[in-house]
Amino acid sequence: MQGEAEAARPVPPREPPATTPLQMPGTAGFARLDSLELESLMINLDTSLRVHAPHHFFNWTQGSLQSLVRHELLICVMRKNEPASLHFESYTTVSVDLARFNEMLRQDSAMIPHVVRAWEENHRKPLVCDIRDGSPYAASATARELSRLEATGMIGHGTHDAYAKLTSFFIFACRPEPANQKQSYLIELLVPFLHAAWVRTQIDGLADGAGAKPAAAGILTVREIEILKWLYHGKSNVEIGMILGISPLTVKNHVQKILRKLNVLNRTQAVGKALATRILNV
Repeated sequence: MQGEAEAARPVPPREPPATTPLQMPGTAGFARLDSLELESLMINLDTSLRVHAPHHFFNWTQGSLQSLVRHELLICVMRKNEPASLHFESYTTVSVDLARFNEMLRQDSAMIPHVVRAWEENHRKPLVCDIRDGSPYAASATARELSRLEATGMIGHGTHDAYAKLTSFFIFACRPEPANQKQSYLIELLVPFLHAAWVRTQIDGLADGAGAKPAAAGILTVREIEILKWLYHGKSNVEIGMILGISPLTVKNHVQKILRKLNVLNRTQAVGKALATRILNV
């Protein structure tokens, strides 16, 4: 009887077998970042929220952002309201005449539009390419200038509106590296913040208008401001000396005085502070 009673007891349902947790989209890329990279990523995302002016954007992209995405030149492209009209800005700390370079971008129809088209054909995922010989962009004036800077590796990524039209595009021109998967992933994470920060600099610039007053005169001499402008355009002491007809040593002495007067440590900080205090208005 006891055996029959035990046999009649209902068998408890078995626990369902353990399942492998679902992997959220993007976690594979996130897992490739080490602790220092994760910390740097959070610092950069936080810093981007504090960008409201061109000098903020310059200091961020050429400062802490370099710890995550190394680049010799950052090319920023924005679609204007007019059809097929693009606005260009570039940021770098290497020897480049940025005014001339941006004008070259505006006139070079063989480079940026083709890169953007390739990005769109790549399902708007980060585009990695090399513009050395064999590239469809190699013959363009922009490609030749980037080759001079040894920045022939490019990673491009952008943003678009609800109608799939380009809103902004960013090209990180860098020295070519064997593997760019991690850099591509980081750029994919950063570009929405990059876009928002750059747009804020455009809005605030329009809001400030021409009525904004420059910094009080007398901080730097006329010659020092002249040299500071050429530092902004990436010129070396030798190049500035040739432009102004003075010796490189004289330029060096002026640069040292500029650093002391602005209480900064290097040229990049000097340019950033000059833009912030409106000593430079470029």
